[in-house]
Amino acid sequence: MELAYREFGEGQPLVILHGLFGQSDNWNTLAKRFAEKGFHVFTIDQRNHGLSPHSEEWDYYVMAADLNEFIKFHDLKKPVLLGHSMGGKTVMFFEMLYPGIADKVIIADIAPRAYEPHHDAVLAALNAVDFSDINTRKEAEAILGNYISDFGTKQFLLKNIYWKEDASKQMDWRFNLKTITEKYNNIGVEVPAGASDTPALFLKGEKSNYVTEADEKDIAARFSHYKIETIANSGHWVHAEQPEIFFQSVMAFIG
Repeated sequence: MELAYREFGEGQPLVILHGLFGQSDNWNTLAKRFAEKGFHVFTIDQRNHGLSPHSEEWDYYVMAADLNEFIKFHDLKKPVLLGHSMGGKTVMFFEMLYPGIADKVIIADIAPRAYEPHHDAVLAALNAVDFSDINTRKEAEAILGNYISDFGTKQFLLKNIYWKEDASKQMDWRFNLKTITEKYNNIGVEVPAGASDTPALFLKGEKSNYVTEADEKDIAARFSHYKIETIANSGHWVHAEQPEIFFQSVMAFIG
């Protein structure tokens, strides 16, 4: 699948993958900073997200294959791969399925283990928004508020609203809500067993429970050269909540 992407700078390739319900422009500020440090940065819209095509196929195997196709198409040599949450799982799957391509990998606040479903309220909220019945973001926000109390989460989701250019002239979600809802359980699965000697940095949020001390065993079983760092005063959105610390940690690892 030909993925949509944004491109910044010149130098060693650095490919960044967003998380669930995210899109490439979530990373614009950090991407520009990495580019200023001499990296050729690509921020990708994963399938069923952002401006990339929608598909009924949606799991980590096809997303890892998409990433491999992207690297080959752009002839990227020794790319550094950085992924947050779902994007981090994609990077880990890629490393197990396509070893020897990445120079280094950075995994932001996700572990190789399987996760129980925990986006029920978000999916219910998104599916409750009927764009045939509303025509303002304020109305969409009010509906989301019936299910989601966190202001930041609502604003993050609302960034995905756009105006369709077809005859309907309606708003819609950029992500493929139908497929994400139907195949959501594909996103919680465990990373397959494997053995990678690619240097790997795991960055976890101090206030997040996505990566625990118990997860280190699973990480060590797959990555022989790994490092785990905690980003102080941050939750799951480590790169957004503490961008400066996140930037410096990544640069110390890849610079």
